Amino acid sequence: MEHAMTSTAPGAEGASIRLVVVDDHALFRRGIGQLLSMYGDIQVVAEAASGAEGIEAVLTHRPDVALVDLHMKGLDGISVIRALQSAGSTTRLVMLTVSDSSFDVMEALKAGASGYLLKDMEPDEFCLKLRQVAAGGTVLSSEVGGLLAKPQPPTRESIDEGWASLTAREQETLELVSKGASNKIVARSLGIAESTVKVHVKHVLQKLNLRNRFEAAVWLRELREEERGG
Repeated sequence: MEHAMTSTAPGAEGASIRLVVVDDHALFRRGIGQLLSMYGDIQVVAEAASGAEGIEAVLTHRPDVALVDLHMKGLDGISVIRALQSAGSTTRLVMLTVSDSSFDVMEALKAGASGYLLKDMEPDEFCLKLRQVAAGGTVLSSEVGGLLAKPQPPTRESIDEGWASLTAREQETLELVSKGASNKIVARSLGIAESTVKVHVKHVLQKLNLRNRFEAAVWLRELREEERGG
């Protein structure tokens, strides 16, 4: 585990937000520290080069916010977030990554992340998001925010009715799509034409009143959770 400088920018009376950076790229960790030192109100108290070190750093330093990379050797970012949640950490955990996959976004938030930010953000916007999450908000990069827009949570009755309205083939298609399978992979798995898969996906979205494949994946997860809870 590497510790970063604890001084703040000239003129600042003290950093109001304490931060831990968990990323397996040393240059990126140092770059974040140097960037934030220019703002004065955000202080990097520790750096971690792996998921395991990240867990230790957060539990030891108890920062306000921890930035966690998604793809790391050993423990990935989602595993780190789950472990910290299980340990009862109150640190606000933010995924900082290059991945704009809707499934990565969903998994991070379901694991307990308070934010999902992309590494190509503008510095001012990035710092603004850190302040927002430290204040208790949930933050998303604008590129991924639209992926999470969805209708009001369905009732148990509407979920059951929706599933029953699908044909057996549409249910199979939904199962595969929810795992991130492309139309080509679905077609190969079910032994049907790719054009037929597109029709099935269209019918699934229409019947369930959903707008895209991401919402369909969320819908199916809610169905499975209802089944486990029921």
